[in-house]
Amino acid sequence: MKEVFTLLKEQFESIGIIFRISKYEDKAEYQSHYLGLVWEYLYPLIQIGIYWLVFGIGLKHGSTTHGVDYLPWMVIGITPWFFMNRASLDASKSIYQRVGMVSKMKFPVSILPTIKIVSNLSAFWTMLVFSIVVGGLYGVRPSIYWIQWLYYFVCMIAWLIAFGIFNSTISVLVRDYRILLQSLMRMLFYMSGVLFNFETNSFPAPFVHILQLNPFFYVVSGFRDSMLSTNWFWQKPTLTIVFWGMILFFLLVGSHLHYKFRSRFVDLI
Repeated sequence: MKEVFTLLKEQFESIGIIFRISKYEDKAEYQSHYLGLVWEYLYPLIQIGIYWLVFGIGLKHGSTTHGVDYLPWMVIGITPWFFMNRASLDASKSIYQRVGMVSKMKFPVSILPTIKIVSNLSAFWTMLVFSIVVGGLYGVRPSIYWIQWLYYFVCMIAWLIAFGIFNSTISVLVRDYRILLQSLMRMLFYMSGVLFNFETNSFPAPFVHILQLNPFFYVVSGFRDSMLSTNWFWQKPTLTIVFWGMILFFLLVGSHLHYKFRSRFVDLI
């Protein structure tokens, strides 16, 4: 547990560095492209259009989900997924890609995954505004339940930090892990309720209960509960306990491995 507190302390003490480096990386990544940062927002919008045509019009024939039109339902759920997916993959290779910086840096290695998480936030905010606009066009109006999206935002960041420190360390120790993680994230995309609702009678109840334990599903469904339904997060205590338990597990394991092998990262890379 001491290692977890050390990890969190390093994050808070380096918050200024985290935001400065993430801002620089945002500009550097797309500086050689004609459209620059526009691609960061254009690419997810193109994907949303494809998913809407295939699943919303092609398969569902424009039908509603939980009484809400498919497009706003899908967009509100896919917004946190896009962010979590990219942040998880970027964080997993954050230490591996910074081998030169690791050997010379004057700030904690543990903040490298967090930098990747923060650098993806700008696209998330844009997508969130887009999802609100789409919802408004389809009759989704603000309610008191919207306030709890702040709770789910904290959940999302906490999960990404815990998952990120674990993945970034394992990626250094096991070279093939990043390929496995990419495959896992592709599978989780369909198992997190992003494109279709599996909480129906069409799926066996035990199977649904297993899928609900997925931390990505907890966040995705939480954003939808906040903006589309009348459910509070404390109304699903079991899933909440499981979610925070998984965060604690990945923090404990990830921080332990990180501090155990941190002095050897350069050699391992």
